[in-house]
Amino acid sequence: MSFSLLRKSAVDIPFLAVLAAITLLVPLANLALPESSPLHLSTYTVTLMGKYLTYALLALAVDLVWGYCGILSLGHGAFFALGGYAMGMYLMRQIGDRGVYGHPVLPDFMVFLNWKELPWYWYGFDHFWFSLLVVALAPGLLAYVFGWFAFRSRVTGVYLSIITQALTYALMLAFFRNEMGFGGNNGLTDFKDILGFNLQSDGTRAALFVASALALIGAYAASRLVVESKLGRVIAAIRDAENRVRFLGYRVEQFKLWIFVYSAVLAGIAGALYVPQVGIINPSEFSPLNSLEIVIWVAVGGRGTLYGAVVGAILVNFAKTVFTGVLPEMWLFALGAIFILVTLLLPQGLTGLWRRKEQAA
Repeated sequence: MSFSLLRKSAVDIPFLAVLAAITLLVPLANLALPESSPLHLSTYTVTLMGKYLTYALLALAVDLVWGYCGILSLGHGAFFALGGYAMGMYLMRQIGDRGVYGHPVLPDFMVFLNWKELPWYWYGFDHFWFSLLVVALAPGLLAYVFGWFAFRSRVTGVYLSIITQALTYALMLAFFRNEMGFGGNNGLTDFKDILGFNLQSDGTRAALFVASALALIGAYAASRLVVESKLGRVIAAIRDAENRVRFLGYRVEQFKLWIFVYSAVLAGIAGALYVPQVGIINPSEFSPLNSLEIVIWVAVGGRGTLYGAVVGAILVNFAKTVFTGVLPEMWLFALGAIFILVTLLLPQGLTGLWRRKEQAA
């Protein structure tokens, strides 16, 4: 059943095959080939590619709500950051007495701030399974509460976008406060290991890359099943003619809420995979600018396709890596120019250009 649905798109099977090949070949090029080989990939490159894959998963989440349901969310960076903080809290608990101050329970920033005991909301994060549960529940619950009020009140369009942006900005301000117990401005960092494996080792880095790739493959396949199902067709109809769908008797707010929560959970998983690879999570991840960048990734790749969001996220972030290394002060201007050019010349993104060429042929 799932395979037949994937076959409906001429792109899905080749796209997933490429992702599967990358999942296999990249770790082999890093671990199996000697450094003298021209095909060898450094651990830095593997980590960078793993970060790109987490961004691709995040872009996929935004494409679901924007490209398929017409909800322009400017707050998905908040869900990404919440998933990252949940994983960061687990990693901090694994440090134990190896921190700077040598406290067996309290993280270094709590010792520095003269905290006497671990806050209650840190309990359980010494267990990996518990942190995984929170990775999904924290963004999912926030999305459910926010979406229930917003969609029930029939807030749509630019007003909804502004409210989602205000949500992530409010969270950023809250997490900057030291008394919140999340590390304040510095956030959570200096991680040592995950599941007993050294985070700095080549094998662990390769394993995190594989985990990111498998998560992207699984999320893509699951999302394709959703958008090709009857539920997905109703969601697309809501995007195109919400009032007509409501007139036909559908509870529009329930469909919107479902896809919004599902998308938030995917964003949280992306954040959880991102943190152990970059080694830090701080309140800047809540920045509204980050959420705006995600929208640009999707627009560049082509919304309403799933694979376009993945391609856009990888291409834009690769360009960011190049630009910030050569002309760091010019990156934001380049990003703005890319968005304007795509909006004016390629309203369906790069994948839309490719689809038009196929139709012409």
